[in-house]
Amino acid sequence: MPRSKKGKRGSSKPGSLRQEVLQLQLSAKGSLKGVRNGMKGESAASDDEPTSDILSHYSSASETASVLEEGPGSEQVDEQTAQEETEDKLKQCIDNLMDRSAKTRLAALESLRQAFSSRVLYDFLTGHRLTVRDYLERSLKKGVGEEQAAAANVFTMLCIQLGGGDEAEEGFKSLCPVLTSILSDDSANIAARQSCARALGMCCYVSTAEEGEDLVKTLALLESVFSSSYPNTEGTLPTPKPGLPGLHTAALQAWSLLATLCPTSKLTELLELHLPKLQACLQSSDVNYRIAVGETIALLVELGRDIDEEFEVEDTESLCECLKSLATDGNKHRAKNDRRKQRSIFREVLHYIENEDFNEEKIRFGMESVYIDGWMRKRIYDAFKEILESGVRHHLQYNQLLRDIFGLGPPLILDAATIKGSKISRAEKHLFNAAAFKARTKQRNKVRDKRADVM
Repeated sequence: MPRSKKGKRGSSKPGSLRQEVLQLQLSAKGSLKGVRNGMKGESAASDDEPTSDILSHYSSASETASVLEEGPGSEQVDEQTAQEETEDKLKQCIDNLMDRSAKTRLAALESLRQAFSSRVLYDFLTGHRLTVRDYLERSLKKGVGEEQAAAANVFTMLCIQLGGGDEAEEGFKSLCPVLTSILSDDSANIAARQSCARALGMCCYVSTAEEGEDLVKTLALLESVFSSSYPNTEGTLPTPKPGLPGLHTAALQAWSLLATLCPTSKLTELLELHLPKLQACLQSSDVNYRIAVGETIALLVELGRDIDEEFEVEDTESLCECLKSLATDGNKHRAKNDRRKQRSIFREVLHYIENEDFNEEKIRFGMESVYIDGWMRKRIYDAFKEILESGVRHHLQYNQLLRDIFGLGPPLILDAATIKGSKISRAEKHLFNAAAFKARTKQRNKVRDKRADVM
């Protein structure tokens, strides 16, 4: 709308835009009433729909006009309104968890998963945690397959949202029996069992379970799942049924996450019992399970060296030979991406076993960053990333639980000027990218020269 010379909104009279909107509303009502009177055979419900749509449109226009007139305080009003709308949508999703339609329940679980991943909702969930937990328990008990898997994932996120402590411990103790029942049921859906394994590991980790017997029980339960992949008395690996390698991978990763909480006495017991058997599992036919086994071996060795600097794996030469074979695997019957991923991971594992070298990774979020400088921190970060997916950086920035785990302190409170000042210009970004590209090209050329020499 054109502005006048004095900078007012198209008219010298205050509230003129509001009057125009009201006139449009009245004209819309009149025109729709005439249309209804002229049409036959249409239900009242179908006539009300366009009315509500148009009135909603003009109502929003009126609200926009009033917000424009409010001036500086409009940002706070917008933020409060958005917060209320978000909470209303969350309440609707929670109510839909009790819907008779399985499709509706699945859609509600997916919406909650996305919301829990992308936002920190501690204040809202503190008042609704019991309701959400009860509804998720119902989905786990009465749902099947996909619904059970989705409910277990949402429950895991709920524990992360609640930030550990008493609320998370209460939820873990409440749903632990049903999660255990599904995980232990050989006839249950594989995807549901995998989600339950991850849920048991993560929820036990974030709760205050390290000082109780829950940690020992959960470790034993997860061991009973992946230990079926261990070699038999004849020293040969059993042939897994379809889907089982994925379940073994989920259980082993959850178990290794909890191993980072174990006291020295329990950790020594785990090292003696599992390290030799895990070495045999490096010959598994499933690439993801092989990688999980390799990372777990590196993690256990790191934990062992924390206890005793002189800690060494039994038959280190045999282990290193196996790792070298996997780090240079070129079997054509395996997918190219699988070979590439496997070689990359096992090179890192081999370097750590031989020289205690670890390729440090820097995770940036906002104006902060966290360093992944060891296998223990890598396992913890990967576990949260697997659950929160793309929202893990947002939670690192604002979720107090993750910030405590990674030693980041309270969330930073930054004003707009600070954020704007921290951004680099387009020219600086271009120069930085050019320098990084040049350095990367030089490094690749060196690697190619070495390969040519070997050939």
